[in-house]
Amino acid sequence: MDLTQGTIIEKQARAKKMMLWFGIVSLLMTFAGWTSAYIVSSTREDWLSGFQLPSEFYISTTIIIISSLTYILAKKAVKTDKTLMATLLLSVTLLLGIIFIVFQFLGFSSILEQGFYFTGETSNVTTSYIFLIAFMHILHVVVGIITLIVVLINQIRGKYSSENSLGIELGATFWHFLDLLWIYLMLFFYFFN
Repeated sequence: MDLTQGTIIEKQARAKKMMLWFGIVSLLMTFAGWTSAYIVSSTREDWLSGFQLPSEFYISTTIIIISSLTYILAKKAVKTDKTLMATLLLSVTLLLGIIFIVFQFLGFSSILEQGFYFTGETSNVTTSYIFLIAFMHILHVVVGIITLIVVLINQIRGKYSSENSLGIELGATFWHFLDLLWIYLMLFFYFFN
């Protein structure tokens, strides 16, 4: 397919998708760098081997997976012109995204209750990395929530339909990336503890 062909709208859509993928690849490289540093640091004498993540992180993982499913269903509803259902599913996705963040902070609280802080005398390199990586993911989920709010507002205003679903497609792609990134991070923390 010749990428120079097509209408202006098609070219703009391709450009927006390409920019999103450049951003996703950039984020992947950033998180790959942090997880690589985590692996290298695990050879230190003060490393907490066998540290178990709090259950709140596992609960939040389930929540973000469910939120991806609701986003998929919302996108499908838009493509079949089920406006009310799409709005409802996007609202549920937004709520689940907020609940995900709440459980992340509850997980941080559990780590703090174990006596491990991000910095200072009671910090540990293991938990400091967990705080850093999980918090950076939370910041990106906040960006995802902001984009989800924009998508939801556009949906309420009737911008999306089976003929025009680019905004919801871009939002869903970013949201699913955040979901898959968190699953990767959880598996990483589980197997490299």
